[in-house]
Amino acid sequence: MKHLQNPMEHIAELLETKACVKQETYRNLQDVFKSLMTEADNVIREVNNKIKKRDRDVTLAVTSISDNEFHLKVAGDLLIFFMHTNIIMLDKKHSLNKSKYVTDNPMRKYLGQINVYNFMADSLKYNRINDPGYLISRLFVNCEKHFLIEGDGQLNYMLEDVSSQPITSTDISVFVQLVINQAIDSDLITSPFPAIRTITLNQKNEKSQALGGGYKIGFQMSYQQEVK
Repeated sequence: MKHLQNPMEHIAELLETKACVKQETYRNLQDVFKSLMTEADNVIREVNNKIKKRDRDVTLAVTSISDNEFHLKVAGDLLIFFMHTNIIMLDKKHSLNKSKYVTDNPMRKYLGQINVYNFMADSLKYNRINDPGYLISRLFVNCEKHFLIEGDGQLNYMLEDVSSQPITSTDISVFVQLVINQAIDSDLITSPFPAIRTITLNQKNEKSQALGGGYKIGFQMSYQQEVK
C-alpha cells in the first residue's frame, strides 16, 4: 500500500500554503477596493472641473455603502462596485490557468473579485425592485496584486491577460474612467410595444418595467447572447 501523508501534517501544510495565500489575496483585494473608491472620487472631481455647461440635475457623486460596496452616480446611471469576500478560482479552461505565470506557481490562480454593476439611478431612488442591473466589468486581484479585467466595450481590451506587474493607482483610475464611459455609452432601450401592451395591477403598484421603463444593453446581456 502506498504510504499516505499524515492527515495532521497535511492540514498544517494547507494552512501554511493555500490558506495563507488566500488571506494575502483578500488583504490585497481590500487595498484595491479602497483605492477604487479614492480614484473614483478623484475622477469625479476632475470631470466636474471640466464641465462648463451642465444641468443642475446632472449629478456626479461617490457614496460609501459598506466596507465592500460603494456607489458612483453619473447622471442617470448608478454604478455599484461590489467586493466579494470569498477568494475564488476561474474555470480550469480559462487562459489564466493555462498561462506560464500560473503553472510556475499555482498559488497565483487564487483571486479576489470586484464586480461593477450598472443600474438606472431611478431604480434605487424609486425602489423599483424588478428593474435589472447589468454586470459591465469584473476586476480580479491575486496574492501578488497582479490583476485581470473582464468587461464590455473598451474594458474587454484594457487587459486581455493577467498583468505583468502589480496594480497601480494609474491602472485603477483608467479602470474607473472606462467603466464610467461604458455606462454612459450604453443607452436606455425601451421594451417593444407588444411586450408591454398589458400589465398586472401588481406591476403597476411596483412601478415595474412593464410600465414602459427602459433597460440597458450591458455586459451580462451580451454574454448571454454568446452562449445561446
